[in-house]
Parts: sequence; C-alpha cells; structure tokens
Amino acid sequence: MADIAHDPASASATVCLWFDGEAEAAAHFYAATFPDSAMGSIQRASADFPGGKEGDVLVVTLKICGLSFLLLNGGPAFRPNESFSLQIHTDTQEETDRLWTAITGFGGQESACGWCKDRWGYSWQITPRALTRGMADPDPAAAKRVMEAMMTMGKIDIAAIESARRG
Repeated sequence: MADIAHDPASASATVCLWFDGEAEAAAHFYAATFPDSAMGSIQRASADFPGGKEGDVLVVTLKICGLSFLLLNGGPAFRPNESFSLQIHTDTQEETDRLWTAITGFGGQESACGWCKDRWGYSWQITPRALTRGMADPDPAAAKRVMEAMMTMGKIDIAAIESARRG
C-alpha cells in the first residue's frame, strides 16, 4: 500500500469519520471488506479528552477503495446520518452481493435503492456500474425504466436493471 495510506497529512484530502470508541474495529472491518483497502496507523491519545482517556485509540488511518480516511474516536456527541454516504461501485452481482452481505450481516441494516447502513451508522451505496450506465442512458425511456426498476429494490439486481434498460 502506498505511504499515503499511512500518512494522511501527505494526502491532498482525507475523509474523517467520527466514531464513539469503535474506530479501530471499524477500520479493521472496512480494510477486510472493501477492495484496495488497508489499515494505516493507530494513534493513541496523549491525554484525557472528552470522548476518552489517555492511551485510548484516538485516530486510525486507512485506505478504503484507494481513498484516504481518518477514523476519529470523538465520543458520543455526533452520530452519522444519511446526509453522508460512501458509494462503492461494483462490476458484478457477486461483488454487489458480497459487499451488501458484509455490511448488513455485520450488524448493519438494509435500505432502498442500493443503500445500506453499517453497524456504526454510516450509509453505503453499493452501486453496480450497470445501474450508473442505465441511469445515464441517452434514451430517456431506457433511463426511466432503469430508475423505476431501481426504486423497487433494496440491494441492486444487475440482471433486472439490464433487463429494464433493454425494455
């Protein structure tokens, strides 16, 4: 893994996710679940802080699908909500199914239109590229059929999306 995964200060941008004491567990899960992902550094608090005590895990760095993340154990003050989500693009139904099952099967929950939530409350969009292509089809009728098909789904069914696109 590139050094940038281990040193977010050298990255041009880093996404920070707020956790209540479970940043390390989340980082291990994300690194094991998503492709092109790896753990970086674990920094412990040098003093007591509102969300914990000296020596507790404060920050974990990692890459998820090649993007730099910093997971912060900031305490209970803020909770994730659907206004922020991470979209993961998939190429096959097997990949879509694996990611969906990993997220929802590890204490998460299913939602609609390819969205699901992990056990920490972060929303993920497991989005097959076939859906993205279908929604952008230059034929408005095909794009409409794809949109209508997607609106009936939780986890995206690529074969159903492709069938709807063809009409």
